[in-house]
Amino acid sequence: MDFPAFSRPPWLERALSAAHKLLPTRFRSDIPVVPVVRLSGTIGFSTPLRPGLTLTALARTLDRAFSYRRAKAVALVINSPGGSAVQSHLVHTRIRQLSAAKGIPVIAFVEDVAASGGYMIACAADEIIGDASSIVGSIGVVGGSFGFHRLIEKIGVERRLYTSGEHKAMLDPFLPEEPGDVQRLKAIQREIHDDFIALVKGRRPSLNGADTELFSGEYWTGRRALDLGLIDGLGDIRSVLRGRFGEEVRTPLIGIERGWFGRRAQGVGTSGREALLTRSGVADDLISALETRALWARFGL
Repeated sequence: MDFPAFSRPPWLERALSAAHKLLPTRFRSDIPVVPVVRLSGTIGFSTPLRPGLTLTALARTLDRAFSYRRAKAVALVINSPGGSAVQSHLVHTRIRQLSAAKGIPVIAFVEDVAASGGYMIACAADEIIGDASSIVGSIGVVGGSFGFHRLIEKIGVERRLYTSGEHKAMLDPFLPEEPGDVQRLKAIQREIHDDFIALVKGRRPSLNGADTELFSGEYWTGRRALDLGLIDGLGDIRSVLRGRFGEEVRTPLIGIERGWFGRRAQGVGTSGREALLTRSGVADDLISALETRALWARFGL
């Protein structure tokens, strides 16, 4: 026997609709959600109060963002001058894996800088939005050191180094530089650069420029980057997300867990407190701070 379909009377529909609108926004299924993850700082390099971006530090945060109920997209807010090539690629890969597994698109928003490794992470997004004055690009590889061999000779210090392996002491800053060692380093850099270029070409089919320009290590403003196809548009996160998902779109910030002295919890290495209390920790953090400062300074920041 067929029974007639039950239909709610109009007054009940109106009452349920009114009650639904009184619910807190986090409980309403009709409001779109776009979790936001901020990726700010150098990649890999760490200081006591400004931990670097690493996959270890970001893994749980990214997992939480892509596991958000009713997420229409995940937004990445990027402000990074780059850093470790390995950590940049690991973070890029994890974002792509999560996006594919969850079927959730990714939108990257560039603040001041998405350069070098910062741009590699931005390329994990399906769409990149920048400000007209954002700094974008620097698709290249850089490495640097210092030479102290003349200084230690001048102050009467004798360098004693014992190795097993012809190139184990390659580019030791307390020994004179060897041309062959420099050539070997440049060969490694070329390999890393080629991989970076392949990644960008694979993720950015709309590139509009010669390879000699795009992959020279040069960087541009957001307006010029748009012309070159390095980004997809100009705007800010609030306007773009509201225009795309509606005025009521929720954008919860998925924070990165932190421990003592601002260091990210669940990280690797010494804790911030231990580093500050040990002589080697202070020295390491000082060098890391100088390297970090140098990375930002390259872009006038």
